[in-house]
Formats: sequence, C-alpha cells, structure tokens
Amino acid sequence: MTKFLIDKTSNIPEGMLRNITIGGKEILVLNQRGRYFAINNICSHAGAELHEGTLKNKELTCPWNGAKWNIETGELLWFSKELKNQESYRVIVENNNVFVEI
Repeated sequence: MTKFLIDKTSNIPEGMLRNITIGGKEILVLNQRGRYFAINNICSHAGAELHEGTLKNKELTCPWNGAKWNIETGELLWFSKELKNQESYRVIVENNNVFVEI
C-alpha cells in the first residue's frame, strides 16, 4: 500500500465531503467529529459523485438515487436493490497532515 498526503486537517473541516483523485481512483475524504474517513467517491449504481450527497451521522446518501453508505466501512446500508459496497481506505493523521493509503 502507498500512503498519499491529502491535506492539512485544518483544510478538511467537519462535515466537508472532499473529492480527491489519487492513484487513478476517485476518493471521498471527510472529517466527522475529528475522525477522518475515505471511501470510493463514485456510486456503484449510476456513477453519481458521492461528495455531492448528504452526510448524516455515519450515513452518506447518494445525490441521485438515495442509496445510503456507511462512511466507516463503505458498506451499503440501504437501496431498493443490491449494490456493491464502496471500497474504503485507511486514513492516517500525523502532525496535522491527513494521509490516505491505497
């Protein structure tokens, strides 16, 4: 696995849904209550960009179809049919720097 520097913690405020591209992957990075998470940013149903969705507690809702994903694990929580879980990535915070491992 490779560790990529994303940004400073101060540039990723709580509740912000940030889209980044690293290693050829579209990844959503977010800060929730001082904990940082990263999952695949593209909905596995119709290709919506999940960073345009809404976040409530640990649930990220797709802006196009309402599918709900767990931000910690990428697990599908709700949709009218079965979808592939989103890939989740390890986030490391060191000296106020946010890194994602892919």
